[in-house]
Amino acid sequence: MRYVRIEVKGIVQGVGFRPFIYRLATKHKILGRVSNNTRGVEILACGKDSDMNGFIDAIKSKAPPQALIEELSVGEIDPFHASSFEIASSRTDGEKEVLISPDLATCTKCVSEIFDSSNRRYRYPFTNCTNCGPRFTIIKDTPYDRPNTSMAKFKMCADCEREYNDPADRRFHAQPNACPSCGPHLLLVDREGRIIEGDPITMTANLLDSGKIVAIKGLGGFHLACDASSREVVAELRGRKQRFGKPFAVMVRDIGEAKRCCKVSPEAEEILNSPRRPIVLLPEKEGSIFSKEVAPGLSHQGVFLPYTPVHHLIMKEVSVPLVMTSGNVSSEPICIDNDEAIERLSGIADFFLLHNRDILVRYDDSVVHLFKGKEYPVRRARGYAPYPLRVQPPSKKTILAFGPELKNTFCILRGEQAFLSQHIGDMETAYELEHFEEALASIKRLFSLEPEIAVHDLHPDYLTTQLARESGLPCVGVQHHHAHIASCIADNLLEGEVLGVAWDGTGYGDDGTIWGGEFLKANLSSFERLAHLYTYPMPGGDAAIFRIYRIVAGVLFELSGRDLEKTAGLLNRLFRIDEKEIEAINFQISSGFNCPLSSSSGRAFDAVAALVGLRSEAVYDGQAACELEAISFDCREYYNFEIDDSKEPFVVDTRPIFDGVLSDVFNSVDAGEISSRFHETMARLIIETCLKLAEDTGLKRVALSGGVFQNIRLLTRVFEGLEEKGLKPYVHRRVPANDGGISLGQAMVAASISSCE
Repeated sequence: MRYVRIEVKGIVQGVGFRPFIYRLATKHKILGRVSNNTRGVEILACGKDSDMNGFIDAIKSKAPPQALIEELSVGEIDPFHASSFEIASSRTDGEKEVLISPDLATCTKCVSEIFDSSNRRYRYPFTNCTNCGPRFTIIKDTPYDRPNTSMAKFKMCADCEREYNDPADRRFHAQPNACPSCGPHLLLVDREGRIIEGDPITMTANLLDSGKIVAIKGLGGFHLACDASSREVVAELRGRKQRFGKPFAVMVRDIGEAKRCCKVSPEAEEILNSPRRPIVLLPEKEGSIFSKEVAPGLSHQGVFLPYTPVHHLIMKEVSVPLVMTSGNVSSEPICIDNDEAIERLSGIADFFLLHNRDILVRYDDSVVHLFKGKEYPVRRARGYAPYPLRVQPPSKKTILAFGPELKNTFCILRGEQAFLSQHIGDMETAYELEHFEEALASIKRLFSLEPEIAVHDLHPDYLTTQLARESGLPCVGVQHHHAHIASCIADNLLEGEVLGVAWDGTGYGDDGTIWGGEFLKANLSSFERLAHLYTYPMPGGDAAIFRIYRIVAGVLFELSGRDLEKTAGLLNRLFRIDEKEIEAINFQISSGFNCPLSSSSGRAFDAVAALVGLRSEAVYDGQAACELEAISFDCREYYNFEIDDSKEPFVVDTRPIFDGVLSDVFNSVDAGEISSRFHETMARLIIETCLKLAEDTGLKRVALSGGVFQNIRLLTRVFEGLEEKGLKPYVHRRVPANDGGISLGQAMVAASISSCE
């Protein structure tokens, strides 16, 4: 006989792992017990040597589909008595190292049950099993047992207890197990909280079909739902939600409906159907029934499939695809509580589909693009967080990176585990600060994380910078674009130095200017700015992000030989701007008051979008650039540019590009053609600059990061062009290229610096 202790770490709680071990032990004639603890799963096992070897091998090779074994250790122990194999009570002592599964989409077996009229869970909107259902959003503490979840208040009925205790049942030790007799239930109310009689699902579907807006409580918060095919209804939602211009996500009934509206590759279909169920950005087909109000001015639609029983039931009964957007007012976090939702969303939703299972963690939907057939993250949340990223080298200290101001996430780095938070949002309101603090407290508690160092952006006015400085921890400041490249290095588990192309809208430079078109030589501990785009005055500072004609004014000022009178004349010719506004712009440019210099590549895309007539004002950051990409097509014509290597760092002069664009505009060249030439030019500019820097430095690896690389047309051309020239490009695969990945880079830089001290 052989006696062993087996410790398994990873995602091994809430995914049917103990029942799996129980069944495996029975099959291999193993005696002993299995239990959860704060580190993972512990197995005490005894059996014949040959049986034990088969048992251990099967743990590794036949684990449940949603389990992820990161570490399995086997140690010989003293003999013990056991007459059977059992699932023992969980242990709660010790440091918390167990990983928590993200919420999982409803599995096919559970979907079949809710549509089977002979099943006791027919049309039950909280059906789940060990392979699916809520996890992260219902957990208070580890180990993952029912008393530590928001299901604790629902006592299982006799039938559910029988399933829970039956090793042959897929609900064996399924912690959220419930049925219509004992579990949570739905309630449909109007905006005054009055109950609407009738079946909540059927009534909700009827309301949506009739053009109403319904707030639907889901896994990690509320969705605002409405008919995605109706221009009037979607426009009404925009007005009430105060979300003008930003695209909405659309939930479709199934893959077939997705394919009728969008181009769905086999890789996209696999991601849409995955247990993570992210929103996937797909090219829209001509003749799609989606209203143009859903994603105005864009060529891609954010599409996703039902991922809860409530979604499946509603989508079965409605006749149209549904907008499913975050249940919040713009610039506020998603609502999670019934009373909170009615109070904050009563001016938006006509009706509320509520339930009485508490949501403990706010959890937005994740968004991904596809690049080269693989996921390219845009927003990392439901289905992905809080699963930690494995990084190298391991950090010697526990580090808390507070992240950026916009698209905020935070990151806590412990050893080789980087706990990147779910998407928080833009840190501009008290509501977002509250969201940040509750998410931080939750992750620190669940994983016993006690930070020793705080990390922040160099911008002194960011709320995240202030929070870091008020944390009481030693602080490290990390330059924004260095953090971008460090994030890409960590994402790809690279070692040593790389050439980094960090292109985005705005980042605080260490020379008093606004950076955003940067070419760096970087590793995790340091960077050198080797080249950047030409700097233009940015009258009004951040105001120019939304009043794009101000960015154009800075460009025209440089093109005109810094002649304010010529600048004003051209600006008025292009945009018919109020005389007082032109006077204010001239004053800012001439005096330098609130007029920083900027090398931003994102603002260059905005400026071209304004010049070709797409829009001179934006309602969200990057709107104009996204619309410029939408009208572009594959093109090999390009504008001139110059790389001035007489200076350090090199300056890539984009004035010839804007001269060419302006000439085409005045010659009435089609906007799509100008956009395409501009995209090709910016790609060539990156490729040629990288080639020159590679010759100078000997570095062949190029990390591409920053929000501008969400532009798939630009990214594709740059990636393929670098490969053709013998360089090795790297892109993000686990965290977003935009500011949502910044906190990972901040943490890795601080870890590298602290290990050198």
